[in-house]
Amino acid sequence: MALDMAGVQKVLAGIACPGGGDLVSRDLVRALSVEGGTVRFVIETATPDEARALAPVQAQAEAALRAAGATSVQIVMTAHGPAPKAPPPPSLKIGGHPTPQTAPGPQPVPGVARILVVGSGKGGVGKSTVASNLAVALARQGRRVGLLDADIYGPSQARMMGVSKRPASPDGKMIEPLRAHGVTVMSMGLMLKEDEAVIWRGPMLMGAMQQLLGQVLWGELDVLIIDLPPGTGDVQLTLGQRTKLDGAIVVSTPQDVALLDARKAIDMFHKLKTPILGLVENMSTYVCPNCGHEAHLFGHGGVAAEAAKLGLPFLGELPLALEVRLAGDAGTPVAATAGPAADAYARIARGLVAQGVA
Repeated sequence: MALDMAGVQKVLAGIACPGGGDLVSRDLVRALSVEGGTVRFVIETATPDEARALAPVQAQAEAALRAAGATSVQIVMTAHGPAPKAPPPPSLKIGGHPTPQTAPGPQPVPGVARILVVGSGKGGVGKSTVASNLAVALARQGRRVGLLDADIYGPSQARMMGVSKRPASPDGKMIEPLRAHGVTVMSMGLMLKEDEAVIWRGPMLMGAMQQLLGQVLWGELDVLIIDLPPGTGDVQLTLGQRTKLDGAIVVSTPQDVALLDARKAIDMFHKLKTPILGLVENMSTYVCPNCGHEAHLFGHGGVAAEAAKLGLPFLGELPLALEVRLAGDAGTPVAATAGPAADAYARIARGLVAQGVA
């Protein structure tokens, strides 16, 4: 069978280089083409010394490709001197006291049509998982979506969305967010080392929130999803007072203890005059992957009953599923895949789009 591009990459990934790694992992292959049985590419090295050291590797690659079925192999070795060092980017400092607003009352974010916040009265109910998957599900519905991780002390969206690169700031003022799974993403976690803690008092927290909303180049968005920290603290108050919020989604698990705290979040949104779009019951049902038995580990239907009692919309149930956790840890939200869990998020997204709120 003739080699294709993927097959060539696999062969080259098996060619070890002096000092460790292989041709693919060390990003040495350029201008790769496969035409019939002919394979052509360039091995690009940083220095002439490195090129000389890789001469045996070039011969090994040619032999391995011919053994894999290539009829002709053409490899060119090039060497470039070290690239000139770019000047250091302007320093961007996150945090600090917020600046006074130029206009009274909550203000919109330029270019953003709607802002929806995802909140909960307590931690551990899967709020951040719901926020990331809902953002991806809305993007799959054709919406232009942004996702802001407002959990300054415990940011998790960078990991869940599979992004790790520090956002650029060419002028030291405006921040270029990252893109993943069709969503524009910004998180405090992208501005810190992975294990670095944020140890700030309230004013610095509020200043950071002002920057993450006003100094990020969000572009034109249909909806910006903001993943709130748990509880009813400074971030929620700052957002409600300074930013025009179009609606809140409250996430809870079915058990009474979680609903006690969810009621507090609902009360907070009422006091901040933020419309509540509805409640979501997370970890509603567990289906055993071996026998198919359905169990309700945290109870079932409590959030729907609470929504009916309060006269609020019930947006839907989400399962307790291993695949959701694995997908989040791997950086590909389950809503970006196919299956029952993805369908559950898609139903909520479709409902929000149908209501004209997302």
